[in-house]
Amino acid sequence: MTVHHDHRHDHGARRIGWTILLNIGITAAEVVGGIVSGSLALLSDAGHNFSDVIALVLAYFGAWGSTLPPTKRSTYGFKRLEVVTAFVNALSLVAIAFFITYEAIRRYAAPVPIHAPIMLTVAVIGLLGNLLSVWVLARDRDRTINTRAAYLHMLYDAVSSVAVIIGGIIILFSGWYLLDLILSVMIAVMILWSGLDVLKEAGGIFMEAAPRGVDIDEVSRSIREVPGVADVHHLHVWSISSNQIALSCHVALTNTTSGDFPAVIKAIHTVLQQRHGIDHATIQPEVDICPERPIIPSPSSPDSRRHAPEDH
Repeated sequence: MTVHHDHRHDHGARRIGWTILLNIGITAAEVVGGIVSGSLALLSDAGHNFSDVIALVLAYFGAWGSTLPPTKRSTYGFKRLEVVTAFVNALSLVAIAFFITYEAIRRYAAPVPIHAPIMLTVAVIGLLGNLLSVWVLARDRDRTINTRAAYLHMLYDAVSSVAVIIGGIIILFSGWYLLDLILSVMIAVMILWSGLDVLKEAGGIFMEAAPRGVDIDEVSRSIREVPGVADVHHLHVWSISSNQIALSCHVALTNTTSGDFPAVIKAIHTVLQQRHGIDHATIQPEVDICPERPIIPSPSSPDSRRHAPEDH
């Protein structure tokens, strides 16, 4: 068997590595600037950047781990390592969102004076660094859930920096320090939303739910349309990783094609790949329909009619 090494993962890991170094510098600058200026919004952005450093380190190891070959014990390899790291990244986002909200409430009760010029200067430096990070990661953002989580970290950091800059300008000319706390809570809500979205997708992969964008009914219909297929049941579709979909099913063949089942199976594989992007399929051919109740009933089966919703 020939092993094909995907160099795209190497480039992706290298981009993540450069972004880690860049964000360490941004975080240090914003921590110092936030302490000196007294800006919670700037410290919130620093906290978000620190989570980015952790997230990017996890993403780096996730990208590296997903390229490791299968073993006798881990027969799929370590492709889900990138899902695990994305899950941890998302949890860190949620935790940071709650911490920022707590700190904003605490500072509302005990206001802290803010030095707007320092706040503005450091926020501009942070924005430039975040925009550079977004540009570095943009090419690979949709490749895996791991790189998407890392990209979202960078993107929302850039948006946060813009909000801090706008807030700094308003505070500089108006002295309205409450705006700093308002911006902090807005950043927290944005962070929470992105974290929950990644948690939902990663959780779906762990629970082996049908992947996003895959319609089980359409997959079943596509298989039934293949000449020689009488029925399909025990149909399961799940994600091995965020960019690799697997399928298994039982296919009942018509009597006229039961002797030529390799050609039918090959045709099913072609349909699954071209229409639904499913490259890893395990198909069990049958001449007689399996007596067990199917997970996805066929439209003509008694199970389908029994469980069909009634019109009211």
